[in-house]
Amino acid sequence: MAITRRRVVQLTSAATAGLVLPGVGAAVAEGEVDTHGLSTFGELGLPADFKHFGYVNPDAPKGGSLIIQIKNTSGNQNFDTFDTFNIFVFKGDGAAGMDATFDTLMSGTGDEPSTMYGLVAKSVRVSADKLTYRFALRPEARFHDGSRLTAKDVAFSLNILKEKGHPIYRAILADFTGAEADGDGVCVVRFSPDRSRDAHLIIAGMPIFSSTWYATREFDATTLEPPLASGPYKVARFEQGRFVEFERVRDYWAANLPVNVGQNNFDRIRYEYYRERQIAFEDFKAGKLNYNEEYTARFWATQYDFPATRDGRVKREELPTGGAKPTQGWNFNTRRPQFKDARVREAIGYCFDFEWTSKNIMFNAYTRQRSYFQGGDMEAKGPPGAEELALLEPFRGRVPDEVFGEPWTPPVSDGSGSDRALLRKADDLFRAAGCKRDGGKLLLPDGKPFAIEFLDSSPALQPHTEPFIANLKKLGIDARPRVVDSVQYKRRIDAFDFDIASSAMGGSLTPGVELNNIYGSKAAATPGSRNMAGIADPAVDFLLDKIAKVSSRDELNVACRALDRVLRAGRYWVPMWVPDKARIAYWDIFSRPPRTPKFGTGAPGTWWFDAEKAKKTGWQG
Repeated sequence: MAITRRRVVQLTSAATAGLVLPGVGAAVAEGEVDTHGLSTFGELGLPADFKHFGYVNPDAPKGGSLIIQIKNTSGNQNFDTFDTFNIFVFKGDGAAGMDATFDTLMSGTGDEPSTMYGLVAKSVRVSADKLTYRFALRPEARFHDGSRLTAKDVAFSLNILKEKGHPIYRAILADFTGAEADGDGVCVVRFSPDRSRDAHLIIAGMPIFSSTWYATREFDATTLEPPLASGPYKVARFEQGRFVEFERVRDYWAANLPVNVGQNNFDRIRYEYYRERQIAFEDFKAGKLNYNEEYTARFWATQYDFPATRDGRVKREELPTGGAKPTQGWNFNTRRPQFKDARVREAIGYCFDFEWTSKNIMFNAYTRQRSYFQGGDMEAKGPPGAEELALLEPFRGRVPDEVFGEPWTPPVSDGSGSDRALLRKADDLFRAAGCKRDGGKLLLPDGKPFAIEFLDSSPALQPHTEPFIANLKKLGIDARPRVVDSVQYKRRIDAFDFDIASSAMGGSLTPGVELNNIYGSKAAATPGSRNMAGIADPAVDFLLDKIAKVSSRDELNVACRALDRVLRAGRYWVPMWVPDKARIAYWDIFSRPPRTPKFGTGAPGTWWFDAEKAKKTGWQG
């Protein structure tokens, strides 16, 4: 769900400044580039004088409310509660929606997979060696208290995020060496010589804080005082752990900039918090929430037959996303001794019967996850080609032999729920790994009973996990689910205190340095990172570095396919399933532009409140 500009690029897209624009700023030195935007591979899709993005309605009216439940998190955010408005540090549980209160140097677009155009920065000058970026700021930029947003604030924000930000921010800012103000209007940003391809777009997407506001406050403290910001929304009301409501800033300084025209259309955006998804759904049925993106196929198939859908007051749609596929699966914590052997991990995977689960629980609404880059040119298929082999050969003998053949794919069962052939294969693998039997119990090679705890913060996956656990028990494993409250769950995940835990991570059409935080060795030892499996492999690190620094789309595809082979051969997870569409339901009180972004649904970020529809629907939110 893309409500804010930064969500379009998700802090992951990469770019090399690519378009020389005469007349932008002062005289350009030899080799320098002055540009109104930054793009990964090739020229920008929009000229310097573009009026608005092609997927918005520039005349969209302002008004009404969008009332939703938090469905995506980043940084320190929590699905079930919040105790701080500081979402950019490790401490606390951050409130939903806070990124809509902050401006950034540049803004992403849903029509180009990794491109940004000027927001606070009207242009940027790039040095010939691409190690220095001079962002020229708009003099009209203002914080919500009316004070001017200057280069000092930008430099402060970037430097403090690298020093005291959440580990995710510190990791993706590794190639950023520092920023300083050149007067009020220019922020100079510098990078290390071995910088990644995407380092400057990451900088362009960072939130901008008020250096004056933080002069009397600790940046990394938890606080329920909303930070001073400059974005299109600001905190209006909240009740800790129950809801947070934002109001549109009526005199927002950037409302008429091309990157904002036709967006930020709701007067209010309100996030409601729920501990039980059924309660949240009942509130949606009653109109207390007016928009819902459904992630559970069982709910989509069975729970939407209620009066408001039957009489048309609530609409349901399945929209193509146009973006990269997410990755979703049960992660093995390889820091735990029982999961050190890849044969053990593979054996456990044989016990999950996707075919039975798909038919009996998910109404065949999903495709089995098989790749870390599913669909498109980044997914490994067939034996590696010559270019992939050139990357992989130095690691022959240090990675599984299968890396040099067909990529591993999860097994296909007979759909019975307990495929005996697959369970026999699992038992053979356990024995090959040194496990033994003591009556009906499976023992690890050291003689200890084999026990697995599936950690979660919600019972939503239990229908999928229970038959999986039942098959593990048939093989003598003491497997059990463990559902804890969301605060405890987050603390345990951050500290890597779990056996197996699920994750769902958004994909990227242009993956880059952010993958280090998910699969890199350094992240495996960094509390709060997204490397849940604890992957620490020199071959993976080598390929991650290649991905972050390649200079063409073809090279990126090759490096990602090679990484896909190595990760799949490592058996670091039990892959789950992939959605092919976004399933949304909403009260019929909105209108929308005639087309969607090429790489997204546009819902509900480009929509607007329609008072006439609301009157007909009778919705009174």
